[in-house]
Amino acid sequence: MSEPVPSMRTSDEERDRVARLLQEQFAQGRLDQEEFTDRLGQAYKARTVGELAEVTRDLPERDLADLPGSAPRGAEFAVAPPISMRDPALLVPWILYGGVNVLCFVIWLILFLTGQNSYPWFLWVLGPWGIVMGVVTVGVLAAQRGQDGG
Repeated sequence: MSEPVPSMRTSDEERDRVARLLQEQFAQGRLDQEEFTDRLGQAYKARTVGELAEVTRDLPERDLADLPGSAPRGAEFAVAPPISMRDPALLVPWILYGGVNVLCFVIWLILFLTGQNSYPWFLWVLGPWGIVMGVVTVGVLAAQRGQDGG
């Protein structure tokens, strides 16, 4: 089919197509509210193909992100690398747990050797915190394996 002649009369369908294009351009931020309203009015008042083309002359026919060579829409999200025990998200809390418990044990050992305290109170720090750390670590690693497998 040949290109339409600028002086050819336009149809309601062509006006609606231009209106949809203007709405897309407005949604993408290429037009502000005032400019969108003005152009939309011009599109619905247009009588010829040339007048209709003038409304969108400086706008792309489709979104530039859809052109070849641009990133696909699904590639906007990065995939997180798998978590292992060497990952800082797990390693740092375990080092902190170990450091605090070594400090508590050393304090208890000094008190025990000087005869001031024989009750192993450091176990109340070591035990519950260790259980929580273990459950969280196993849960994180299991969830990671579940995402990889399914």
